[in-house]
Amino acid sequence: MKQKSYDGSNSLYIVPTPIGNMEDITIRALNILKNADIVFAEDTRETSKLLNYYDIKGAKLISSHKFNENENLDKVMEFLKEGVKVALVSDRGTPGISDPGYSLIRQVIKNNYNVICLPGPTAFVPAMVMSGFSTDRFLFYGFLNSKSSKQKKELESLKTIDVPIIFYESPHRVISTLNNIKDILGNRKIAISREISKKYEEIIRGNISSIIKEIEKIKGEIVIIVEKDDDNKIIDIPLLDHINMYIDLGYSSKEAIKMVANERNIPKSVVYNEYHKKF
Repeated sequence: MKQKSYDGSNSLYIVPTPIGNMEDITIRALNILKNADIVFAEDTRETSKLLNYYDIKGAKLISSHKFNENENLDKVMEFLKEGVKVALVSDRGTPGISDPGYSLIRQVIKNNYNVICLPGPTAFVPAMVMSGFSTDRFLFYGFLNSKSSKQKKELESLKTIDVPIIFYESPHRVISTLNNIKDILGNRKIAISREISKKYEEIIRGNISSIIKEIEKIKGEIVIIVEKDDDNKIIDIPLLDHINMYIDLGYSSKEAIKMVANERNIPKSVVYNEYHKKF
C-alpha cells in the first residue's frame, strides 16, 4: 500500500522530543508542533514544559500513554477524518521506541492515513556510538522483562547473537539485570550510558563484574551496551600475557594488575603474586 501525499492533511506526525538538553530538537519538529491542532502526549505536563520553553501555544494536548492509548484510537481517526493537524510525542525521544505510540500508528496505517515520522533524538544511538564497540551491526532489544526468571529466559535466547546488544534499564533494576547478563552471557565488556545529553551525562566502560562494583548507586535513564562474545575471549590467554598486554599499552603494572583481576573476576592478590613470581 502506498502512502498518500506528503503533506499535513490527513497525517499523523510522529515528533521526537529532546531526551535531555532542550536544544536537541529539529527546526522542523518545532514547526510541526507550532502548527498542530492536536498533540497526543505521553505526559501533558512534560510536553507543556517543552512547548512553554519554545513559546509554542495553540495546540490542544491530549494524554496518550500505555494505559489509555487504546482509548484514543477512535479520537485520532475522527481528527484525521476532519482534516485536523495531529502530532504524537512521548516524554523524551521518539514515540514507539520503548515508549507509547505503536497502537495509534498501527490504527492510522490500517485506515489508510499518512504516518510521517520525523528523524530526531533517541537514546540508544548516541549510547551505541559512544560505547566504542563496532557499530556496523547491532541489536536494539530495549527493556528486558522485569521479572528475573523471565529475564533469564530472554537472555538465554540472546546467547548466540554475535553483535553488540542494546538494553534499556531503570536505575533500581540495573544491578540485578547486570548480574543476570553476566550469569547468562558471561562477563563481557559493556558500556553503560546514563543521563545522555543532560548535565550529568556519564558513560562507564569495562567488563560487567568491574562495573557492578562501581555503580552501587546510579541515577537517571540508563542504556546498557553488551559487547559481542568474540571480544571477551581475552580471558583465555595466559594470565601473564594478559597483564603484559596492558603494560604494553602504557598502563603501570599496578593498573594492569587491577584491570586483569576485574576482567577475570579473581582476587587482585592472586594476580599480583603471579605477576611478581617472574621476578
